[in-house]
Amino acid sequence: MKIKGFLLGHFLSSSSITTHVSGNSYFQSNSHFLFLFRHFCTNSVSNRNSRDKMKLGVENIRNLDDAFRLYDNMSTARPLPSVIQFNQLLSRVVNLKEYSAAIYLFKDISYNLGVYVDEYTMTIAINCYCLSNRVDFGFSILGWFFKRGCVPDVFTFSTLLKGLFRENKINEAQELFRKMVKEELCELSAVTYGTVIDGLCKAGNVAMAIELLRLMEKGRRICKPNTHIYSMVINGLCKDRMIDSAMKLFDEMSEKCIPPNVVTFNALICGLCNLSHWEEAKMLLKKMIDYKIYPNVITFNSLVDALCKEGLVDEAEDVIHIMRQQNVNPDIFTYNSLMDGYCLQGRMDEARNVFDSMSNKNVASNIWSYNILINGYCRKKKIDDAMHLFRDMPRKGMKPDVATYNTVLQGLFHCGRYSCALKLFDELQAIGLKPDFYTYCNVLDGLCRNSQVERALLLLDALERKGGGDHHHHHHHHHISYYNIVIDALCEAKQVGAARAIFSDLASKGMEPDVVTYTILIKGCSENGLLEEAKDIFQKMEQASVLPDEITYNVIVKGNLKGGKYEKAAKLFEEMDAKGYSLDESTFELLLSLLGETEQNPTILKMIQKLAPNTLKQKS
Repeated sequence: MKIKGFLLGHFLSSSSITTHVSGNSYFQSNSHFLFLFRHFCTNSVSNRNSRDKMKLGVENIRNLDDAFRLYDNMSTARPLPSVIQFNQLLSRVVNLKEYSAAIYLFKDISYNLGVYVDEYTMTIAINCYCLSNRVDFGFSILGWFFKRGCVPDVFTFSTLLKGLFRENKINEAQELFRKMVKEELCELSAVTYGTVIDGLCKAGNVAMAIELLRLMEKGRRICKPNTHIYSMVINGLCKDRMIDSAMKLFDEMSEKCIPPNVVTFNALICGLCNLSHWEEAKMLLKKMIDYKIYPNVITFNSLVDALCKEGLVDEAEDVIHIMRQQNVNPDIFTYNSLMDGYCLQGRMDEARNVFDSMSNKNVASNIWSYNILINGYCRKKKIDDAMHLFRDMPRKGMKPDVATYNTVLQGLFHCGRYSCALKLFDELQAIGLKPDFYTYCNVLDGLCRNSQVERALLLLDALERKGGGDHHHHHHHHHISYYNIVIDALCEAKQVGAARAIFSDLASKGMEPDVVTYTILIKGCSENGLLEEAKDIFQKMEQASVLPDEITYNVIVKGNLKGGKYEKAAKLFEEMDAKGYSLDESTFELLLSLLGETEQNPTILKMIQKLAPNTLKQKS
């Protein structure tokens, strides 16, 4: 055990140890603090009298009040109880998730009572700081360890590592871990490695996690990677869609006689399903049962959810059937996935049956269940069914959230009931919900669709002054999206002039059009036969250094083809091809139809010849 090379200063990035631990800056604002003071003033006398009657043990503590009552008894007892009993009390308060109260007690024990706290007490305090997202204060307590000649153990360091990862301080965590290894600050355990590997995987640094896995293999026997470690790395790889690497690690487990568990299989099955590798997922499921590892609700839900997203709802129903045979009860996630699957297919009656059947199966529907079904009805323009469900929510003790309102707003606008929608928009704000980016998008789009462009422009002005709804996002990006909606609606309504006027006005508002703005306008001009204007906007786009994307090119190529400007279309096609963009289906179909009409046109022929090998290549 080497402490000598240990740079105390490195850990104590906080200005000074004592101020952080003794100064109550962190707690001044804490309501607990006042509560504690009142508590001590009023209760200590009465408690002392009833102490003998009330032998309150740590195991009987149900809430903070109980904990303070016991602490009061302990702190007035003479002689004082041992540090072990105080530690048990602190642990109980931490289990109640009352971290700031635990820190307060820790300070009181060590300062006012003068109990000589041990390594365990200090680790509890460090853990409380880490769980309160104040890992910096946790490090300042580490200073106490050295002052008192105590040696922090692997638990203490693991707690600090967890705290750093929790606050997303990935580099600091890696640095601390390197220090632990290099300076042999403590005996590393599989738990320490696990903490770091888990933190790295969650932060998306799977490559580094694999390096650590390899490091563990070289190490001592107690630190060899186990099932838990392998499962974490496999899960990280699956989340990064690196399924081949994950499968390699899985095979490596059996070579090294490390048994996989249900978590390992769940990660792989979920990863395979997300990439639509159904056959492999089925094989794994079989393998899982060969291993005598029984799929749990998470395994089945991964399958059901992925099948439903692919539109394979009937297959998902089969999986649920197998699930019941295996005595695994479907839960709210299973049913929500299934409903979503039916809704995506427009099979609303079946979706509704799933919704209604949940109550017979003692599964309580949640807000997502309602949102999924309401969205399904809205997409099928069954607005009355949607409204009925929406109004039923409060009766069932559900509060609609912004997502629910957004869905219903969109539905009402799409069905042309814009005055109802506007009433709902007012209601949403009246009940204290904040409209978000999508709310404003839905309202602007809805007004424009219902030829209320004037109103949409008024709302835009109001948003301008207000700073654009949701403050958590980049206002600029949002604002330009709002304008894009209005410009698009005007183009759809063949009012290209009005759309261009708004576009020209953007600069004066300090707005920069993005690739979507330009594409909408080019499309609007092209579809209304204004090819010169479209070309003009395409050039403006270049001058503004906004790069056209695949959609922009398709729009302008299509416009030129429709307008009979084949040479121009061919030149643009060359340009997009060089950038690795390809024609979409509708542009390609237009080309084919033109070939039918103009057998002789060499330009069209050349474009198709250039495309044909590519199209064949893509198919093969």
